[in-house]
Amino acid sequence: MEDNKFEDHDLYQSDHGTDGTVPPETGRKFSWGTFFLGVIAGAFISTCVFGVSYALVRNNPSTITIGTLEQANNNRSSSKTDSNEDESASEDGAFQEDDHESVVNDDTMAKLQLLEQTIDTYYIDSENVSTKTLEDGMYEGMLDSLGDVYSVYYTEEELNALMEDTNGIYYGIGAYISTDATTGLPVIAGVMDGSPAQEAGLKDGDICYKVDGELTESMELEEFISKVKGEEHTTVVLTVVRQGESDYLDIEVERRQIETPTVSYEMKDGNIGYIQIKEFDSVTSDQFAEALATLKGQGMKGLVIDLRSNPGGNLDTVCEIANMLLPKGTIVYTVDKDGNRVDYDCDGENEIDVPMAVLVNEYSASASEILAGAIKDYEKGVLVGTTTFGKGIVQRIIPFSDGTAVKLTVSKYYTPNGVNIHGTGIDPDVVIEFDAEAAEKGIDNQLDKALELLK
Repeated sequence: MEDNKFEDHDLYQSDHGTDGTVPPETGRKFSWGTFFLGVIAGAFISTCVFGVSYALVRNNPSTITIGTLEQANNNRSSSKTDSNEDESASEDGAFQEDDHESVVNDDTMAKLQLLEQTIDTYYIDSENVSTKTLEDGMYEGMLDSLGDVYSVYYTEEELNALMEDTNGIYYGIGAYISTDATTGLPVIAGVMDGSPAQEAGLKDGDICYKVDGELTESMELEEFISKVKGEEHTTVVLTVVRQGESDYLDIEVERRQIETPTVSYEMKDGNIGYIQIKEFDSVTSDQFAEALATLKGQGMKGLVIDLRSNPGGNLDTVCEIANMLLPKGTIVYTVDKDGNRVDYDCDGENEIDVPMAVLVNEYSASASEILAGAIKDYEKGVLVGTTTFGKGIVQRIIPFSDGTAVKLTVSKYYTPNGVNIHGTGIDPDVVIEFDAEAAEKGIDNQLDKALELLK
């Protein structure tokens, strides 16, 4: 879902996603390459900035992805004339020179060679450790040493998988996957109707303890998702922890082609329109525009926008949707490490003229928080539910000519009123916890409250 122009709240994937993501909370799985950098990076990485320091989805997520914030090239203005979308890296990752001492020097190269020889000589399973594994591990370790869970290295395969998310079609199980706020493990945040996940019996709230027998506790969310996806008609086994169950459940799910609907809508009683946005994908703004036009044509008198468990997605997309709802002004702005501010603006030509309510929860992240925050700051609607995830930083995907890429945190984003919500989230105007028992009877107490407020 990201390339050089993409900025991920992860503003997917992802950062975001389907079989996809609220921004990850956990680090990468250990590799010997990470060990390399663990030895040398502590001494050197604090002085290695590489000229860069910008997801966003949820779904994506991220998405964010990764979630992912995609850098908007339209309807934006800069507070500094030299503010550049990618001042630190060219399309193939060529960095500008700076005054920082480089970690790449004769001493570190000699140390890496020594470590490689030592592993080859003494490590019991060295014959099964490929050169590529060690090489990728070194790059991963350098990014890991930054201490930022959102800054990561992507192999060519991982980047291709990320890009796959943008077209709305992939091979997976048809589930929305986030990070559980308590355990830090992947959690099923939703399943698509008629999906393999639903058919296999996966449920919202299932915490994924293992994937194909491999523990998930040390996996970054993108890595977990890549293991869930795969070739069509193959299977994946998820070992889950489910509330109310004393034992682990092994659930085998067939991978199939999944076409991701990101928007659903219907007219509720009293001519109150309801639009659910599952993630901010490249096709979401068109789907939202169709939903909004249809509901308006049916005489809509109020609108509920459901952003619950939406992990984020493309910044362009969320700004396009905000432009269908808000008055003229700033939707969101970002500030990078040098103080450069970039505003993403709404022209106000399509400002909605009916009252709105926005449903949010602890899995509403990144781009979801941008839309919710703008609606709240402009007092165009009331927020209902629980406090959002709290991802107020932006990542940028920087690809290299060999097909790999890095994702780096490069800026913070702020709501129109100048609030950065990172680590705190957005508090709803009306706090109401989701009633899981009522939901089993087909009652959505949070939605009912939103509808009540608009009648």
